[in-house]
Amino acid sequence: MSISHRRPRPPGAALAAAAVPLLALAGCSSSGAADGTTEITFLTTNDAPNPEVADALVEAFEAENPDVSVTVEIRPGGTEGDNLIKTRLSTGEMADVFFYNSGSLLQALNPDSSLVDLSDEEWVGSLTEEFVPVVSTENGTYGAPLGASFAGGIVYNKPLYEELGLTVPTTWDEFMANNETIAAEGDGVAPVIQTYGETWTSQLFVLGDFANVLAVDPEWAEQYTAHQRSYAQEPALLGFQHQQEVAEAGYFNEDFASATFPDGARMVAEGEGAHYPMLSNVIQTVMQNTPDGVDDLGFFALPAEEAGNTQATIWQPNALYVPRSTEGAELEAAKEFVAFANSEAGCEIQNEMLPPAGPYAGTCEVLDSAPPLLADIQAYFDEGRTANALEFLSPVKGPNLEKVTVEVGSGIRSAEDAAAFYDQDVENQAKQLGLEGW
Repeated sequence: MSISHRRPRPPGAALAAAAVPLLALAGCSSSGAADGTTEITFLTTNDAPNPEVADALVEAFEAENPDVSVTVEIRPGGTEGDNLIKTRLSTGEMADVFFYNSGSLLQALNPDSSLVDLSDEEWVGSLTEEFVPVVSTENGTYGAPLGASFAGGIVYNKPLYEELGLTVPTTWDEFMANNETIAAEGDGVAPVIQTYGETWTSQLFVLGDFANVLAVDPEWAEQYTAHQRSYAQEPALLGFQHQQEVAEAGYFNEDFASATFPDGARMVAEGEGAHYPMLSNVIQTVMQNTPDGVDDLGFFALPAEEAGNTQATIWQPNALYVPRSTEGAELEAAKEFVAFANSEAGCEIQNEMLPPAGPYAGTCEVLDSAPPLLADIQAYFDEGRTANALEFLSPVKGPNLEKVTVEVGSGIRSAEDAAAFYDQDVENQAKQLGLEGW
């Protein structure tokens, strides 16, 4: 499963086109209306705020393009949604524009045969070099970003750091020294927040450390896909070992086994916890639930053993795609809609309804009013100290990572045992994908 996790946000824009259930339109195709209007469909996911974002984009697009009518379709997320995407692509019944993952899940759609190559579109020139590979093959570029990138690392409480005279650590030893100071002088503050009430949150010690793995071994992702690297060996083993080290030191919050993601967001924002290993898009939950704490949060990369190897791990945004089944006037309208999402008007909607938790991957720009945490993340980009998360570089990921990281953090399984178990866990998926070497 992907670690990407969007939190609910309140509805934003008025409904411009009726959002209809996916199955209600199955088998329907776009066509021109009697008045000459070109009709297209836009498929998005049901997790908030994506339906509201779709409605806002459609309303604004139709205002600028009165000769085009866009109907929004909603699909489920997860495996069910993935299967629906694959089915509709294979039967030629896909919506004219659809919102879907970038990276390895996109490659599973066989984009060269199922999607329209958008390489000649004007907005392609604005894409970042980190984003292009996750929506492209050797034969074309297929996706336009919707939303911003976000980082995985440590979200921390800045006033607490100032109060205790701490500085941002660049090595693992420095990070543990800060935790020791917080435990001794923090008046009950948890040095490190964990929220295993939602098990996906337990993975950050491992997944957020991946950029550091690449700093030590730049070929790790390629060799991992070829079954020539493993988590049971360093440098990848260190993520599991670091999680175990923090747990054994007693630095977690007392309720770590039952606390949830919103609990962790509140704790770090209010200074009840100092460090939350998390994706930077936690800032969206803080903005919603604890807005007074937004300016108190900073970000730093999970520290590596050596400062020179400390890098921020980046998750790229999902994207908009056009299937090959879309042709003629509908194809031109679909391309116009994708371009509009990355225009000045589309970027305004994105900034308002999808508050960025990292730099944009295309034409959009982060506003000056963005939370301070974004400046910390941007600094890693400016210094060239970032790398994409493993899921954008390899299709290999087992279903039980969050299970074993919960066990490591809970003292149930050792780091070494967990890493070896996870290496076995990924084998079935790799074999199903037909990867060489497995």
